[in-house]
Order: sequence, then C-alpha cells, then structure tokens
Amino acid sequence: MSLKLKTLVLQVAIAGCLSAAFYAQAEVKIGVAGPFTGPNATYGAQYWKGASQAVADINAAGGIKGEKIVLVQGDDACEPKQAVAVANRLVDESGVSAVVGHFCSSSTMPASEVYDEAGILTITPGSTNPQITERGMKDMFRMCGRDDQQGEIAANYMLDVLKAKKIAVIHDKDTYGQGLADATRAALAKRGTKEVLYEGLSRGEKDFNALVTKIGALKPDVVYFGGCHPEAGPLVRQMREQGVQAKFFSGDCIVTEELVTAAGGPQFTNGVLMTFGQDPRTIAEGKSVIEKFRAEGFEPEGYTLYAYASIQAIAAAYNAVGTDNAKASEWLKTNSVNTVMGKKAWDSKGDLKVSDYVVYQWDDKGKYHQL
Repeated sequence: MSLKLKTLVLQVAIAGCLSAAFYAQAEVKIGVAGPFTGPNATYGAQYWKGASQAVADINAAGGIKGEKIVLVQGDDACEPKQAVAVANRLVDESGVSAVVGHFCSSSTMPASEVYDEAGILTITPGSTNPQITERGMKDMFRMCGRDDQQGEIAANYMLDVLKAKKIAVIHDKDTYGQGLADATRAALAKRGTKEVLYEGLSRGEKDFNALVTKIGALKPDVVYFGGCHPEAGPLVRQMREQGVQAKFFSGDCIVTEELVTAAGGPQFTNGVLMTFGQDPRTIAEGKSVIEKFRAEGFEPEGYTLYAYASIQAIAAAYNAVGTDNAKASEWLKTNSVNTVMGKKAWDSKGDLKVSDYVVYQWDDKGKYHQL
C-alpha cells in the first residue's frame, strides 16, 4: 500500500471514529428511578409511562437542542440500599445527565447524596419528606409538595370538617410514612389536639388485627395512617371486619386503584379519605397528553403526569442553557416552566413555590374524587 493510500485510509478511519463519537454523544440520557418491582411497583410504572410519553413528545418536537433524549431505568424497589446502588449505576455506568426519581422518600434521601456529589440534576415527582430539599443540595428539585404542607391540610380537614375529637395516628416506620404521620401530628398539636394513639406497623405485614383491637378499644373518630397502599388496604379492611367504623384518612401514597385490590374490594375502601395534589387529569394543559394515554388503554392516574412534567422541566432548562447542570439548576430556580400540570416554579431550595394539596374520597365503585 502506498504512503498516500495509507494516509487516506488513516484519515477515513479517524473521521469515522470522530463521527461515531459525535453520534454516540448526540443524545441526552435521563435516568428514571423508582420501584419497578415490589409492593409499590405501580408507582414505578406510573413514572415510566409518564416519562416515556414526555420523551416521545419532546423528541418529536426536536429534542434538546436537536439531540434525542434516551431514558435509562433504575429499579430501587423502594429499598434504600438498592436505591444507592441504582444511583451509582446511573451515574457511573449509564452516564445520565439528570434523574427523575426516586419515589419512596427513604430511597430518595440516600440516592440524592450520590447525585449531589456527581452534580446530577434530580427531580422527584413523588417524594414528600421535607428533609429532601432542606439539606442544601443545589441540584435537587421536586414536582410535588411536602409532608408538612400535606399534614396541615389533613389536620385542618379532620378538625374543621369531620369535627374529630379523638384521632389515632398510625405509621409504617418508613421515612415517608412516619414523616407524614409526624407532620400531621405537629399540625394537630398546633391546633391544640393530641392524638389518642400513636403507633407504628411494619411494611410488608398483612395481619393488623392486634393493632385494630387496640384502636377499636379507644373508639377514635378518625384513624390517620402515614404509609402506602400495600399496608393501608389490609388495615382498613381489618378495621371494618372488626366493626371499627372510624373514618380512615391517609396521604398521597394510596393514590392508586391498587388500594382497592389490597383492601379486598371497594366495600372496604368506600369513604376512605386522602390528600393529594389537584388531580392533574383535570388541568387543561394536559388534555391532549391524557387523550394519548387513554387512546392506548392506560389511565394516567397518580404520578404519571408528575413524571411527564418532570421531564418537561429538565428539557426546558437544558434547551435554555445547555446540559451544564449548575446552570440548569439556577435557571429552574429563576424561571417558570409550562407543563402538563400547569405552570410550575421553584424556590431556592428546589421546592415548588405553590403547593396544591386537596382532599379526596374513595367511593363504592373503587374510584377517588376530589372533595
């Protein structure tokens, strides 16, 4: 081979490598982390459906500065140690620029430390423990409210609407569940009401009859539960089976129709109350996206649209200032974003400037409706 031909071959090879490198980099990787297995997998499915549809729509409109978004899934099963492993894998192996996640606050707390050290922009659609945004992490945001806001709404409703005099507070000993229960207790105490019972149960348990007997003996007007649907369902069923007719009230971790399945039917969940943000399915900005989901036979309940909006926020920041996360985070704290859930804006901590918690009630058909 002549020297001239060798030089030409080398130039072609180098050009090919550079071209491959360019195309390999011509995408923006975003992790979606949450429980895709385990008892809370329904929320992981909501995250994934919402994020995937957002990516499809944003990519169809040109992506991020012409680059396509690619999602990488990370299953933490709502287990803190697994969440840390997922976070390290997303950062070190997958090379994500941003993360939508996690779901359980007990997973978000340790995983966020990994993302913070790596400078990864992170938006959680569903973790509500106040400490998530109270630790000075500059790249940490949420698309939901906080437990102290949620607890105040619940406490006021129990006292002002239900006129409750005796309230039992139960929690699942988890960062989210106990945190929510404690926030609600604090809001009750602020109003001069002390609970008649404060007790924990363990996630994964199904037999709560001994606890229900204790609750029944106190004859409370309301049982407030800080936890998720896998435990809330059996607890309310066993209350009703033992004749305990106290109102059952919980938070945003029972916002799935799997609550009805866990309880054994709508006859047990009828009348159950819960706090959750304004149902995003009722917000005009999301109408066309909701129609897409329903056309595919998927009902975008719970956190589906929260995840969609989280992707929108990341894309808006990146399209404005590029994928430099320091700049993107600062941009989010000084600009609002139009999302399927309306216009969203964040404060210096990464919390939403406006929280929209309201009260819902489950009916005898196994559906929930805003009161």
